[in-house]
Amino acid sequence: MNKYQEFKKLHYKNEPLLVANVWDVISTNAAEKAGFTVAAASSHPIADMLGHKDGQTMDFEELFYIAKRISSTTPLLVSLDIEAGYTEDLNTLNNYIEKLVDIGVSGINIEDGITNGAARQLADTSILENKIKSIKSHLHSKGKDIFINARIDTYTTKHPEAFNETLNRAQIYEEAGADGIFVPLIEDEHEIRTLLQTVNIALNIFLTPNLNDYNQIKSLGIHRISSGNKTQAKVNEFTNSIFNDLFQTKDFKMLF
Repeated sequence: MNKYQEFKKLHYKNEPLLVANVWDVISTNAAEKAGFTVAAASSHPIADMLGHKDGQTMDFEELFYIAKRISSTTPLLVSLDIEAGYTEDLNTLNNYIEKLVDIGVSGINIEDGITNGAARQLADTSILENKIKSIKSHLHSKGKDIFINARIDTYTTKHPEAFNETLNRAQIYEEAGADGIFVPLIEDEHEIRTLLQTVNIALNIFLTPNLNDYNQIKSLGIHRISSGNKTQAKVNEFTNSIFNDLFQTKDFKMLF
């Protein structure tokens, strides 16, 4: 069983796959020690770490470097958020993804929202549909594969018919060859159950204040749980607190 097959299988256990959303080697090592099976490298915290804004403002090569460092230092399966792919040229995109497969990355998130440093906008379905088809065709021609988690940005962009548009896009991306769909900010239980009845691929959700109970998520039949940049945000809060205390109190004993 190769890494793609192993990763895909993890989505169909008796309970949801909880991934560790990491951003560097230190956070990945922490996830490994805690017992996670998947390190999901998120673009938002990686961008923050490198001094960029979220929304595809860094170069692919910067992201690739971090992905390579993570993949080379852990036995965990690695998934990488590649935003919208950092290019609209399909040949370039195919080469990007093959490079990721060759360093051991098992899966990617790729989205149908467009940011490039500006407010997120929902792109036409044909754009991500063609990217999925192109990636799969290229990799299969090389005897390779990768888990494609197609992110649907209907809720993050506040589409007026978010649920119906989600159903439409989910079916299109499944037909194109996606292995899973990722729908950030979907929360309604009826919508989630209907979506799961509509598509035959894994559903990944994003934790929210209204959808954050593991047993509830499990009972809905959701396959995968992500937390995005929330862990890094907590780490950043702690780091800010430590430096502030050090400067204000000059009490260095807290470091020992």
